Amino acid sequence: MMDSLVTTQWLAGELDAPDLVVIDASNHLPSAARDARAEFLAGHIPGSRFLDLASLVDETSPVPAALPRPEQLAERLASLGVTPESRIVFYDDSQVKTAARAWFLCRAHGMKKVAVLDGGFGKWKAEGRAIESGEAQATAAPLFTLPGPERIRFKADMLANIDSCSEQVFDARDEGRFTGTVEDTVHNLPSGHIPGAKNLPFFNLFNPDGTYRHCDELRAAIESAGIDLDHPVVTTCGGGVTACVLLFALHLIGHEDCALYDGSWSDWGSDPAMPKATGATG
Repeated sequence: MMDSLVTTQWLAGELDAPDLVVIDASNHLPSAARDARAEFLAGHIPGSRFLDLASLVDETSPVPAALPRPEQLAERLASLGVTPESRIVFYDDSQVKTAARAWFLCRAHGMKKVAVLDGGFGKWKAEGRAIESGEAQATAAPLFTLPGPERIRFKADMLANIDSCSEQVFDARDEGRFTGTVEDTVHNLPSGHIPGAKNLPFFNLFNPDGTYRHCDELRAAIESAGIDLDHPVVTTCGGGVTACVLLFALHLIGHEDCALYDGSWSDWGSDPAMPKATGATG
């Protein structure tokens, strides 16, 4: 068995396990001016492979940065040596905690043996653990089939939900973009939020060393944001990445009745026909 959140100590002891595949899921905002692949080549956890998360999008979808098609994800994972029996540990070295996005991609497509490295590569390096450089040495596995994704919402769902209120909308962006008090320079869109949404900036879920806060603290933060954990939740953000951090935190505290708005504010905010709210949380 493997927990959904694993420690650096645990991973160091499991690196040689034949069924374990460690994958660098780092991706960065353009403003960070960082090259995730180049950084992987310069140094990574021994034996890990590079996911290239930025390219795992369905280019045939009208949704911005849409989730990959099942065959896309399966092909990429198989190329990295993943089989349906593999245990996967994702990590990142990103300010936007992209390992959670990779975790959700797999979980949405029915894969259960998937975890996130607590503290990511930053904690691994800070502890002086072994690092290797160069291309990953991985043998591709046979191609396998994944089912279509579950727990995904689209613009029409979100629009209908404004009236039905069947799902609580939970936004991971910073307060300024959510309330509309600052310009959205990340996606170059009008700022604001989906009417009725609640807000918890994703970075409030972490300790100073990049590890997730204790489950009791996560639960308190989520409830303080106005989320009722007895009811369904759909998460959103700027483009569907940090919304997955909220989903992972909800998973850690045992709340599984939740979904992702694919495309998030990039999809909603770019459509002038969609209603947009400003000010404090709805």
